[in-house]
Amino acid sequence: MEALKTTALILSLAISNLAFAQSDQLIAPDGFDKSNSSNPKGVVKELVYPSKTVGVDRKANIYLPPNYDPNQAYPVLYLLHGIGGDEREWLDQGTPDVILDNLYAEAKVQPMIVVLPNGRAMKNDRAEGDIFGAEPVKAFATFEEDLLKNLIPFIERNYKVKPGVENRAVAGLSMGGGQSMNFGLGNPEHFAWVGSFSPAPNTKRGEALLPRPYVTKSNLKLLFLSCGDKDNLMNVTTGAHEFLTEKGIPHTYRILPDHYHDFKYWKNELYFFAQLVFK
Repeated sequence: MEALKTTALILSLAISNLAFAQSDQLIAPDGFDKSNSSNPKGVVKELVYPSKTVGVDRKANIYLPPNYDPNQAYPVLYLLHGIGGDEREWLDQGTPDVILDNLYAEAKVQPMIVVLPNGRAMKNDRAEGDIFGAEPVKAFATFEEDLLKNLIPFIERNYKVKPGVENRAVAGLSMGGGQSMNFGLGNPEHFAWVGSFSPAPNTKRGEALLPRPYVTKSNLKLLFLSCGDKDNLMNVTTGAHEFLTEKGIPHTYRILPDHYHDFKYWKNELYFFAQLVFK
């Protein structure tokens, strides 16, 4: 009996240590997001896919890594934007292509395809008018169906993609961070890698966030949860962290000092998340 108690204590401490894990490195090096002319470049393309969920064709962008080979199979990261953005937000303000090009040049990242969709699944999906209105906010939840039933199948029909949950990731900032938590933990058979950068209040809470904990524990390779300590939405991150810890879901938990709800912080976190995913 004492041996069993000791084993249980060791396992509990191991889970706790994983849950509270802070990376030794919190801040990306100077120049991580600056283009280097000597580095091989990936390619960014706009694509259009049919959405039965919305009833119209929808736009997304795709990043193909340097030296992309259409005959080689790649894992896929779906990278989501915030409430005021669209399929161009990351590209226009977050330079993910530059960040990844630099990481590839240093051999710090696994070759992957990155898809940057519009997470507002409605016919007029532009970030205009009252973006906080009930209909646009609901459209971010509707995107779960559009992603699973329309966009992912389209990507997997048109690009050579590695099969299996271990080769699919979802990550995002703010509203997209909440979507990543909701979609990734809500569909553990689809996503093994989840990144949430300062998730917004759309993040589900309690059991709704973790409907199938046993499948999640079996399939999850990485849950990367972070926030800046000056972010007004930090309570969402800390609340999710506390719940996941209580449920024994291992996750990387990062709080960045003197960082806010902005692209300086989000770019920094993409730099670190990209180095962990698909490894």
